[in-house]
Amino acid sequence: MMKLYSGTVDPYSHRCRIVLFEKGMDFEVIDVDLANKPEDLAVLNPHNAVPVLVERDLVLTEANIINEYIDERFPHPQLMPPDPVMRARARLFLYDFERQLFDHIKDIESGDDEKADKARLTIRDNLTQIVPIFSRQQYLLGDDFSMLDVAIAPLLWRLGHYGIELPNQASPLLKYAERLFSRPLYADAMTPSEKAMRK
Repeated sequence: MMKLYSGTVDPYSHRCRIVLFEKGMDFEVIDVDLANKPEDLAVLNPHNAVPVLVERDLVLTEANIINEYIDERFPHPQLMPPDPVMRARARLFLYDFERQLFDHIKDIESGDDEKADKARLTIRDNLTQIVPIFSRQQYLLGDDFSMLDVAIAPLLWRLGHYGIELPNQASPLLKYAERLFSRPLYADAMTPSEKAMRK
């Protein structure tokens, strides 16, 4: 059985949990308190960070790598596009999400008010740029739920928690977020601490 070492409030771990639940597989989630990490985590991952996926002799780190492995190993429902060109585009999107959105989360959590405010504005502006996509389609890659939607969902769930306020013209993005949150397995993939981030 696959084991996922998962941070209880970590957005990257949240991504991996979403994929595992969407696939409907047998797996075990080992909740990791990021303030009090278990000793075996450092043995599995030299960076002592989550998420970490363990399956027999295989140990994987980094959410996008873990999720692509799960998608290839259990192809139904398929979350990465089958076409090589679209798959390359999806990977580029995922890379851009890291740089333009997720890399700024550490500044919000840093305790440095000036850094945090700048990071909030950067994330807000970058999210606002993708709003026009949702006037044409249901999801980021078209009308089917994909790995891109998995990747961005944890951030959209945490907007209020991170103090990020989107402008009025972002309402199509917020409607899209509600579509993601209303998926049947979305709530199952969350920890109690994550559920408490939105009242």
